[in-house]
Amino acid sequence: MVRPADAAPRPTADAVLDAAVRALTPDTGANRLVPLITTGEAPRSVFATFALEQHQVIASDRLSFRHLTHRADGDPPVAAFFELLADGETLALERLAALSDACGLTSSDLDGYQPRAGCQAYPSYAARLALGAEPVDVVIALTANFAAWGHYCAAVARSMRTHYAFPDAACGFFDFFAKPAPELDERALAAVQHGLDTGQARPVAAQRQGRLLQAYELMFWNSLTDRPADPTGG
Repeated sequence: MVRPADAAPRPTADAVLDAAVRALTPDTGANRLVPLITTGEAPRSVFATFALEQHQVIASDRLSFRHLTHRADGDPPVAAFFELLADGETLALERLAALSDACGLTSSDLDGYQPRAGCQAYPSYAARLALGAEPVDVVIALTANFAAWGHYCAAVARSMRTHYAFPDAACGFFDFFAKPAPELDERALAAVQHGLDTGQARPVAAQRQGRLLQAYELMFWNSLTDRPADPTGG
């Protein structure tokens, strides 16, 4: 079958994901906290608040990813992406424990902590996507967001060692997200290609969702700078 000369070529998963990453890369300076950490100007106590907030974020995101796995049950490549993400959240929580210990946090601190609304906007929106968005579109949105998140984590991990003298174990949470994740990348490509082949993927909608995810992630970081870090309260 000959395609008409004016017919647009079908997009590929590579092209869709690359376009989303480029379109949704945060502006330089949008994150107010990471530059302060990289110069050692942020108070050490901010890491305790980060850990306390992340305990809440991870618990919520893991549920969201499990729900998306269930919703994508009829689309194995998409379900496989979210299954790996849910497993990754469990590993991240294990690594977060070392940071919590290095910050002197106790189980009572974790149980009694009052999270900041700005820090919890991201997992709240992720839960909304888990309930009603097209799962393959969420793959695109998350992949774009993870590119920025990984960059921030790499910068923080370096500075924790050079400016704050944290032991390697305490940096493990950030190292985990900073390192390349080839299996996750492969699953993202497979999921998006499946979505394109079946007509489920909507790149424009996915970028709209990704833009909000990026905004809410920046809100997380910036909310940690809004007032002095207090591990016992909000």
